[in-house]
Amino acid sequence: MPMLPTTKAQLQIHFCVLLWGFTPILGKLISLTALPLVWWRMLLVVAALALVPRVWRGLRAMPAKLVLAYCGIGVVVALHWLTFYGAIKLSNASVAVTCIALAPAFTSVIEPWLTRRPFSVRELLFGLAVLPGVALVVGGIPDGMRLGVVVGAISALLVAIFGPLNKRLIEHGEPLTITGLELGAGTLLLTLLAPLMPAIFPSFAGDLFVLPSLKDGMLLLVLSLLCTLLPFALSLVALRHLSAYGVQLVTNLEPIYAILLAIVLLGEQRELTPLFYLGVAIILAAVFLHPLLGDRKSRQEEIHHPEVLGTSEAKGLVD
Repeated sequence: MPMLPTTKAQLQIHFCVLLWGFTPILGKLISLTALPLVWWRMLLVVAALALVPRVWRGLRAMPAKLVLAYCGIGVVVALHWLTFYGAIKLSNASVAVTCIALAPAFTSVIEPWLTRRPFSVRELLFGLAVLPGVALVVGGIPDGMRLGVVVGAISALLVAIFGPLNKRLIEHGEPLTITGLELGAGTLLLTLLAPLMPAIFPSFAGDLFVLPSLKDGMLLLVLSLLCTLLPFALSLVALRHLSAYGVQLVTNLEPIYAILLAIVLLGEQRELTPLFYLGVAIILAAVFLHPLLGDRKSRQEEIHHPEVLGTSEAKGLVD
């Protein structure tokens, strides 16, 4: 008996989210500092997209003003990925993905301003509901990891900025082209930042033009192609058969997958206390309750495109 399109799409989205859950694990395993790690990831994805004719067709059809807009968003995307992987290096994968789960709290304040939609008290209350969880997370980690929490929170704030901007502009271009523009602009930004980084944030700095070791190179290829481009391509197909509400419930599993993978593959539970995991539970409960208690209209809203690859992995699919 053939599989129903919606069932197949749900399995594809779960697989995508699982692959995205591996990205912080790979970020911890790759020995490069945050700047060269993100630079190589972006460069490899852009190089792969440059081989796709559809990307160039979409670029030729795009007005110059829109090209500049996507490049501007790409600058924010690059800073998001830089701070996300910086948070992993300063703390660990579990802490970094927990910080990214704060993005809806920031979005509840920032998105109405960016998209000119009415402010929602309900969304703000859900945003505030994560604060006790944040306090427990901070109390449940070693002192040396707390800078990682600050950097991770900045990364979540950047998600709240570029997510709504992508949402406003996604219908105006081919998603693969938009991805290439955003990540291309991000690669250029990081190239320009590299000489300044030792003075700005020494722990992020690194030489961009030294080839990674064989191990790091293989892990970067897995990160760029198997955990970035592959799930993006699958999500493009799957989202044609799923509602925004259904996709959001699945993508909320990303930090859970990542934390479980960090326990199994990295043994990170030895670095963290039960208070941390209690805080994670509170944050994720608020994240899951948000769509469950949303209004009927938002539950039935259909999504036709992901918000492009330049995202905090699954967080960019639906906001």
